[in-house]
Amino acid sequence: MLDTALKTQLKAYLEKLQRPIVLVAALDDTPKSQELHALLRDIAELSPKVTLVERSEVADERTPSFAIGLPGEPARIRFAGVPMGHEFTSLVLALLQTGGHPPKLDAALIEQIRALEPAQDLVFETYMSLSCQNCPEVVQALNLLAVLNPRVRHVTIDGALFQDEIAQRQIMAVPTVYLNGQVFGQGRMGIEEIVAKLDSGAAQREAVRLHAKPVFDMLIVGGGPAGAAAAVYAARKGIRTGVVAERFGGQTLDTLGIENFISVKETEGPKFAVALEQHVREYEVDVMNAQRVERVIPADEPGAPIGVQLANGATLRARSVVVSTGARWREVGVPGEREYRNRGVAYCPHCDGPLFKGKRVAVIGGGNSGVEAAIDLAGIVREVTLLEFAPQLRADAVLVRKLESLPNVRIVINAQTTEITGADGKVNGLRWRDRTADAEHDIALEGVFVQIGLQPNTEWLRGTLALSKHGEIIVDARGATSLAGVFAAGDVTTVPFKQIIIAAGDGAKAALGAFDHLIRTSVPEAVAA
Repeated sequence: MLDTALKTQLKAYLEKLQRPIVLVAALDDTPKSQELHALLRDIAELSPKVTLVERSEVADERTPSFAIGLPGEPARIRFAGVPMGHEFTSLVLALLQTGGHPPKLDAALIEQIRALEPAQDLVFETYMSLSCQNCPEVVQALNLLAVLNPRVRHVTIDGALFQDEIAQRQIMAVPTVYLNGQVFGQGRMGIEEIVAKLDSGAAQREAVRLHAKPVFDMLIVGGGPAGAAAAVYAARKGIRTGVVAERFGGQTLDTLGIENFISVKETEGPKFAVALEQHVREYEVDVMNAQRVERVIPADEPGAPIGVQLANGATLRARSVVVSTGARWREVGVPGEREYRNRGVAYCPHCDGPLFKGKRVAVIGGGNSGVEAAIDLAGIVREVTLLEFAPQLRADAVLVRKLESLPNVRIVINAQTTEITGADGKVNGLRWRDRTADAEHDIALEGVFVQIGLQPNTEWLRGTLALSKHGEIIVDARGATSLAGVFAAGDVTTVPFKQIIIAAGDGAKAALGAFDHLIRTSVPEAVAA
């Protein structure tokens, strides 16, 4: 099952086990069970501290699946399926953490998890796909909760393998998490966000803690490439630096492959995001994750601190601020889009594509993202219809040629999407207008993937900073905005070409601009004269 190189690497990891663990497998005679059996056998052979128990029938458990636990204790972690692909790391971490290897997590958060005392046991079920780059963070977070708190259990389910459950629960987006049989959340969730939802008093305690923080010299809002670069450049100046972010890594967390960041030949978005945070934490930077900013409060007078108000009610104060909140997928803005989001309307073909195996889907958008999405989906679904508003596709020629060569792809240009239709709570079609003939057309399908560009995350800044007609923050050559002391960087600004490498450079520039502002505004008037 595992090749020699992977076995060697895994064996080195398993040497970190501090106590014996048991793998209990529920198997039958299907090919997937045989595949899982081979994987578990390989793992057990790599460490004397791992024991494999094989059972042909396990009551009330999905097959194939396996549990990871301690000898003589009920297992609290289970994988239903074969956790390879993006979930192989989740498997390795589950093995290590169950075996006593300490997690890389803030000590206060670990204690908060251990202190959870729910009214009833918390049984989580996470539906994922092996090609989903967003799923591992959720899987790993819930597995860690199960390791740290005996009242928590978690099972990870490969949606592509257990299609009957996907259909029964009408799951059309991953990750989807159930708690005690009810939907708990969809999409990417960090461990801080999950714990906050479980601990009703956490938000208030956190607000009090954050509100008491002293004034920052530079506070960066946003944890993507621009924000991370700004934080590193600020911290290297020896000033008090903070980063407040809703999710560290930003949009890179939703990026499958990165092949154009100079000096890094190839990587995946989530790995890149982890590297960003690790680099920032090498310095004395106060990282405040899972925090949403609601507004910037201008200084009362020159030299006074700027306020940054959070959704939990706390207000952080800083002598300078760098806004790097990035962008998100742009919506089509037609009837049915929001109503059927995660019920057939999706924005990540890599994550949700496997859920539409053998079905009919549409891709809206003929740029690189849209064409790449259509190419990927064509290998999974029955039929792809790509709709482009313009008279021709805007993607690179090599991608267009590849798309045109696929037999199950239909390309429609001059097509304006006017409505996404549905029935029984899920998508059943799409309506579009031929812009040349001014005629309406309907397509029967089960999924719609929207790939039409990015929308800057600036709604919270309207009325505070000058924005372009597209909602981007207007900045000068140094990254300065219309408000003294506030700078901006990356995809959220008017800087052209929304690329990771440009955002990182832009963040460095904005931090240097903000530092220059600090130097000049801190000079006493008598000296300056």
